[in-house]
Amino acid sequence: MTRYSRIAGTGSYLPPRRLTNAELAADLATRGVETSDEWIVERTGIRARHFAAPDVTSSDLGVEAAKNALQAAGLQASDIDLIIVATSTPDMVFPSAACILQNKLGIAGCAAFDVQAVCSGFVYALTVADAMIRTGSASKALVIGAEVFSRILDFSDRTTCVLFGDGAGAVVLEASETPGILASDLHADGKHVGILCVPGNVSGGQILGDPLLKMDGQAVFKLAVGVLESAARATLAKANLTDADIDWLIPHQANIRIMQSTAKKLKMPLEKLIVTVDQHGNTSAASIPLALDAAVRSGKIQKGDTLMLEGVGGGFTWGAVLLKY
Repeated sequence: MTRYSRIAGTGSYLPPRRLTNAELAADLATRGVETSDEWIVERTGIRARHFAAPDVTSSDLGVEAAKNALQAAGLQASDIDLIIVATSTPDMVFPSAACILQNKLGIAGCAAFDVQAVCSGFVYALTVADAMIRTGSASKALVIGAEVFSRILDFSDRTTCVLFGDGAGAVVLEASETPGILASDLHADGKHVGILCVPGNVSGGQILGDPLLKMDGQAVFKLAVGVLESAARATLAKANLTDADIDWLIPHQANIRIMQSTAKKLKMPLEKLIVTVDQHGNTSAASIPLALDAAVRSGKIQKGDTLMLEGVGGGFTWGAVLLKY
């Protein structure tokens, strides 16, 4: 019997502090940085984002999202035999956020590790979990995207600090006799490291380089639209499906213009595009599972729908996953 994997439940969690563009602009003004709600909305589609409290970590956010996904799947934490956390903002250098989260769930023994592919992280993590379930290495996996990007923002740079937010999303992926994950397509090109990165590290107790996010927005935009389309088409080809078979497009929530451009290239009506970037901002690896959970809980996504998930992020990494919900 062929073994597949399917999503059994989704969950998400946003820190309580919600910051509108107007509130962020007022805060930035005290630092001598000028921006406005109109400027942010016009360029990005973002209207608000959530910031975690100073003592809240990625694993804190991730564990709440995981609990909600477990509840949706009708499972207990003890049923899980694999945890993968996609994050660029782990709690500490090591151990992984996944191991810390495992302990917070009150379980032990199952494999747990982080995946670092920045904004493509959830797509990478979901692909890895699917492969492990298909080969019998796991049966019930928690796949989580969790970020506290507010910790690595340069609040003197209005072109980047207005874009990002904190949050976590999760799915329970379980073994199935019927196909759920239909196909995936992952890529990276390290020559583009410089256009989106945090060029700092810790050495001897000191920070070397710059520990804050740097981005060449125009270069990212140009690259993103092209690779998102190619990854989506490659994934469809692997599943022997076409654009017309997609019920919902759930892209990484980076910028509404990138998202809409991708939908148009795939000949998808914009009403089939799942959008949460307006309320969440760019939450990196958390953005796709956050958007997925929001669409499931609102009733937009129904059982049997075909979903295209796709992400692009620093590295440069990109990829897509096609699944039957």
